[in-house]
Amino acid sequence: MTNHFNDIRHSKLLFFIGSNAAEAHPVAMQYILYAKEVNNAPVIVVDPRFTKLAAKATDYVRIRPGTDTAFLMGLINQLIQNDWYDKEFVRTRVAGFEELKKEASHYTPEVVEDITGVPAKEVVRIAKLLADNRPGTVIWCMGITQHHIGSSNTRACCILQLMLGNMGKSGGGTNIFRGHDNVQGATDMCVLSHSLPGYYGLSDKAWKHWCKVWGVDYEWIKSRFYNKKYMNKPGFTLARWYQGVIQEDKITQYTPIKAVVFWGISSQSISQYHKVKKAFEQLDLVVVIDPFFNTTAAMCEKDNVYVLPSTSQYETEGSVTSSCRQAQWRYKVVNPVYDSKTDYEIMEEFVKRFGFADKFYKNIKKIPEDITREIANGCLTIGLCGWLPERIKKHTDNWHTFDIDTLQAKGGPCDGEYYGLPWPCWTEDHPGTPILYDISKPVAKGGLPFRARFGTEYTYPDGRKENLLAAEGVANPGSEIMGGYPEFPGWKTDKNVIKEAIKRGMAPFGNARARCYCWNFPDPVPKHREPLHSPRPDLIKKYPTYPDKPDHYRVYTRYKSEQKPELAKEFPIVLITGRVVEHMGGGDETRSNKYLAELMPEVYAEINPRLANDYGLRDGEMVWIESPEGGRIKIKVKVTERVDDKTIFIPYSFSGMFMGRSMLSNYPQGFEPYAIGEPANIVTNYGYDIKTQIQGTKECLCRIKKA
Repeated sequence: MTNHFNDIRHSKLLFFIGSNAAEAHPVAMQYILYAKEVNNAPVIVVDPRFTKLAAKATDYVRIRPGTDTAFLMGLINQLIQNDWYDKEFVRTRVAGFEELKKEASHYTPEVVEDITGVPAKEVVRIAKLLADNRPGTVIWCMGITQHHIGSSNTRACCILQLMLGNMGKSGGGTNIFRGHDNVQGATDMCVLSHSLPGYYGLSDKAWKHWCKVWGVDYEWIKSRFYNKKYMNKPGFTLARWYQGVIQEDKITQYTPIKAVVFWGISSQSISQYHKVKKAFEQLDLVVVIDPFFNTTAAMCEKDNVYVLPSTSQYETEGSVTSSCRQAQWRYKVVNPVYDSKTDYEIMEEFVKRFGFADKFYKNIKKIPEDITREIANGCLTIGLCGWLPERIKKHTDNWHTFDIDTLQAKGGPCDGEYYGLPWPCWTEDHPGTPILYDISKPVAKGGLPFRARFGTEYTYPDGRKENLLAAEGVANPGSEIMGGYPEFPGWKTDKNVIKEAIKRGMAPFGNARARCYCWNFPDPVPKHREPLHSPRPDLIKKYPTYPDKPDHYRVYTRYKSEQKPELAKEFPIVLITGRVVEHMGGGDETRSNKYLAELMPEVYAEINPRLANDYGLRDGEMVWIESPEGGRIKIKVKVTERVDDKTIFIPYSFSGMFMGRSMLSNYPQGFEPYAIGEPANIVTNYGYDIKTQIQGTKECLCRIKKA
């Protein structure tokens, strides 16, 4: 999030796309409704489904799944064509505008209507609403990211805010609500396959930096890899790790995967879940670390699974990071029960048994405080240098002294600081940065320009050169250079460089323009590409997908060869998935709570009355839903007009059934969840983002048959 939840109270307009905050993020609704009721802010919800959030909206726009970029580029086109965009903001702080303007010109209201199903007049009306109510915030979730062009979707959202001049302003920004506690923290630690902590990547320089932080010899680290190539090569992603086992798609690795550890995650969150189960049966070892005997353990019907009981959040303590980039200290409430151990203890036991303790526990004397210190010592790229455990605890202990609108403390031991020290928190006395890219306040007081990450100048394919640094006169107050400047050499690995930059009133990472044209992306300017499994075969030639990508996170990934126009004849119905407020994530914990299970006891498929009548289905009857990849689930029909007659919706928080078969006998007696159902991800389709490989669960096709 560039801003924070509380800052939504200042918004003059709220634009939600691919987000159902009322069910997925109910706590955030207090700020959303405040803006609506106090500021009289329009609340625009763009979604294929009429959600509970849409019921609170002033404007609801129904969109065809998988066409978000076309709709967003249509809005951008209207802002440009009608001179509704912020010309001064674009002139001084944006690069690539001419390229954006050229690409956006293709997305006329009529073209957008044909692609998205949104009436042309609505495209114009929504663009005018955005222009007339500033600053407005743009909010999205997995409904934007989980597409094979999810990276284009997110960039289009950001470009929309650049055109409106809403970046770096209170009430504006781009705000991505994270689905669980500490998802942002896990992302910052790069619990991913393509980077070391702090978004450093996997370059030799990155490895050497972290070796220095850990106090580990670089050559020893290098010796742990099969060869040097794999040290710098991204690994399998969560979305497709199982292909490293079953190898339906060619893998680029010297050996198949033989073991997997699931630590605090629901395996049923992975698309094509029937293939995940196939992988479980081929693995030599499956380890599940969780407070609950969960779906992953129940799905392993081979004697190859070990369950290690971990503690809940109430039985441990340490720092966590919220969606708003804020650190909070979670205190232990009760001691661990039964044989459960904290995540710290489990990790420590692994490290000892692997023989790494002398290497990786050099700095860790007191847990968890020293772990937080090591993070602060290493993550210079996002400015966690000021995240000392003592400061974080002080904020948590004195939360009542912080202003609800600004997050800034008024007096008390945290006077002048922003709650949770939102990163970047550059030094041990920096107050935190509540709003990214805000040049209205000094960097030392929480201000920040755009990052100068891609040099000072770019030469476009036509030979035209453009300055990538901010225009003259555009800088934070107190900056030694009142205009754009490049990044300070060495700032990512040397705290002294960061301190020197702050002393000069400047950002360590420079002062640049935000890019509309990203030359390092497959599509430098976002453009619509039809879903891999498109219900509109007539549009595939006009908006084709990408060429296949042979080594995409170690797996051959199909794009062009997967986009078959004839598929829609056999699988004519669009499938989307989402959350329900009663269950969290995969639902293993919440479905084991009898009170929540009573509120939402079973999974269902929302089907429009017209579609239900065409298939002879009545409310409450059972139906088979089948995917092009061979997945099938048996599920109850919920007849509703929340979805249109071409789309069905299934919540993805259920398990305990597998393709019509009960899995309850695989649970230890007394550990069965109260609510069971088919995992929706059994029937979500093949498809992965071209940059991140996130799974495309919001643009699927299926067919239905009466059970």
